[in-house]
Formats: sequence, C-alpha cells, structure tokens
Amino acid sequence: MHLSADYWVNRTDACDKVLKDQDEIDALNKFAFDNDPNLVDLAGYPEQLSGKEVRGIIGSISKPYDKELFYRDGGKLTNADYARYTADVNMDDLPDIVPIRFGMVLQRADMRTWPTEDVVFKSQETLDLDRFQENALFPANAVAILHESRDSLWYFVQSYNYAAWVRKDKIVIGSRSKIEAYKNAEHFLVVTGSKVTTNFNPHAPAISELQLDMGVRLSLADPDTLSGDVDGQSPTASYAVQLPISNNSGELEFRTALIARSQDVHLGHLPYTRRNIIQQAFKFLGERYGWGHSYNARDCTGLVSEVYKTVGIFLPRNSAQQGNSPIGENIRFSPHDTAEEKLQAIAVADVGDLIYSTGHVMLYLGTVDNQPYVIHDSSGSGWTDEDGKFHEDPHNGVSVTSLSPTHTSQGFTYLEKMYCIKKIK
Repeated sequence: MHLSADYWVNRTDACDKVLKDQDEIDALNKFAFDNDPNLVDLAGYPEQLSGKEVRGIIGSISKPYDKELFYRDGGKLTNADYARYTADVNMDDLPDIVPIRFGMVLQRADMRTWPTEDVVFKSQETLDLDRFQENALFPANAVAILHESRDSLWYFVQSYNYAAWVRKDKIVIGSRSKIEAYKNAEHFLVVTGSKVTTNFNPHAPAISELQLDMGVRLSLADPDTLSGDVDGQSPTASYAVQLPISNNSGELEFRTALIARSQDVHLGHLPYTRRNIIQQAFKFLGERYGWGHSYNARDCTGLVSEVYKTVGIFLPRNSAQQGNSPIGENIRFSPHDTAEEKLQAIAVADVGDLIYSTGHVMLYLGTVDNQPYVIHDSSGSGWTDEDGKFHEDPHNGVSVTSLSPTHTSQGFTYLEKMYCIKKIK
C-alpha cells in the first residue's frame, strides 16, 4: 500500500489546497535567483566575461578528482590522462575578453566534467556511478555558451543551475532576444509525465518521437498560424508546440511539433498542491537510479527538482546546494541534535517537504505507526539486524522507505545524517 500515490494522498489533509499561486511562485523564484549563488538568471547574464572569469568557472568543474578513479577495464586514471583532458579543455585559447553566445538544447544532453564521453568510477563495486557525469539538459533549455573544446566537439555552457561540458551537436546557437521570447511565452505546455514523446514525424526527424522529461516547458504554437495539418497530421487531437531546431545555416529556428493529448502533459504549470507533488513524485517510482541524470534517468536531486518544476518552482542542482539554500522555510540541525529532536521536527513537517541528509534529499510522505516515510531516488542503502550487523540493500532506484531505520550505503541512518527540513510554502 505504501507504493501507491493514492494511499498517501488520502492520508494528507487539505491535499488540494493551493500552497502558492503563480504570483507567489514568481516571487519565490525571484528571491531564489537573487539570493542563491547556485542559480543563474540567464536573462541577466553578461554579454561578455573576462578570460580570467571563464577560466575560474571552468576550473571549478574540470579538475582532477580528489580520489583515485578507474576506467571500466580497471585501469587507473593517471596524470597523463588528466593532462590529456586538460589539453582538450583548451584554456590557452581563451581571449582576455570572452563574448558570450546563447543557445537552446535540441535533445536531452549529458553535462560532463571534461569534454569527453570517457566513463570512470571510484571502484569496480560502483560501476553505476560515472564520476565524469554532472547533470543533464533537456529540449528547449536555454544556455549561455562560454567556451569550446580543442576538438570543437564540445561547448562549456551555463544553464540556470549548473555549468559543464555538453556536446555541440546537442546545442543550437540563437539570438538572445529570440530565446528569451520563447522562455517568456504566455501560452506554454509543461511535461508532467516522467517522460513523454512528440508524435512521429517522417518529415522532420529531429523532432520526431523526441523524448521530453518531466518539467520541460514548451511554447505553444500560435493557433492562428496553424494550417489544417502539421507535416501531414491534423493538430486537432494534439497539442502543437514550438521546438528548437538547427536550420541549414546551423542557426536557431522553431518548428511546430505535435504531442498527442493522451500524453501526460499540462497546459501551464500544475497548481502547487500536496496532491500534485505526491502524484508527480510517484510517476518516477521504480525508475533506475541515474547518477547526474545518467542512464536516461535521474538522481535524488533530479527527482525533486523535476517534480517541483512542474509547479513552476526552480531549485539548485546538487543536494548540498539545495539543503543549504535560503529558499523556503528551513529547519536546520547540528551534529549535536538528537534523533528524538529530529523526529519531533518531522512529526510537524508537511507532506511534500524536502528532507536533507548528507549527500541526499528525500520527499516526505507522512508518518505511519510513528515511522516517517519518504520517496527518494537512492543508489544504495541498507539496514542493521538485531545483532548490529549492517546489510547492504542496493535499491538503485526510486523507492518508498521508512526514514529512521534506513541506512545510507556507508552504514549511517538517514536520520543520523539529516541536517535540514525544507518547507517550500
């Protein structure tokens, strides 16, 4: 029963109460972008940066890992490997003043530590966690382009909440005004399913059956400009959206695509209610864990970020950034706070609040038989038996668990490592 969204919705008081209207959400987002250094308002991004500033931004991501790393065949990363990656970063080619270009994402794209698709791990026991994987971008996301790799295959880009390397063929350059007009379109569609696709289109392969992940926002096509068909299909039973494409000159254009009305999408953002937060989170139930959005999936922060984007709320990328952010109402704990004090705080938490343990975030569902329950995306956890022996349990996906007896993969309970409860209301 714990694996049913309806179970938790039915236990939630005032589950359909609107917690913030759109004006209040806009004010929350403005506060977030004004006060959280991990969020970047691309509308106000500089037209140029100094070479020193760009080197600092790239260097904060593209740097040797602080522990040994290994390739899949067991070979250890060496100084020579890092020297090769560093050369590919192409820092020497940065001018004193760097003009900033802007672009849009064409299809889901990995954000990488270095301009490479090499996959590396901390050990042979953690082959699911590629340590060069940072994040992902989605179709119609806007980015600022800061630099290009030596082989001209990668851009270093800044999105609204992260900066890293992305394949150039996933990005199309366009005018800043055109991108901002798209982002600010009055009429838009929000993807509310874990994944949906555009309709098949034999005339436009770039936007045919294109995957769109939860939280993606797409400008709707002007109905007055639509003809009786879109590439041979009537738009009557679909939503007509504008998707970025690269034209014959490699520049940004928008082309109309259809998304069937049977797909899990919503005109505008979902109302910010506890019912919607619960139901959105459960749409990821059972999805395999994807460190940094790898494996065409997502990790713990990706889950909560995409859930909250469906109601129009933006969060920083990493769990520590989220947990330490001034966004929302925060109850913070020190290492000296007891488990009982933490449980007392959880007892008065609201469904949908975010619970942060070291390196992890969970979405609170409620308390059953004095046990708090969460839904979260975990690479691994465990439990301790009556004899005090730790047993590892590789969840490796989105699951519902009780909070206090569940351990991290390192053997600590999530409750022991809990340092913040964040209420976004």
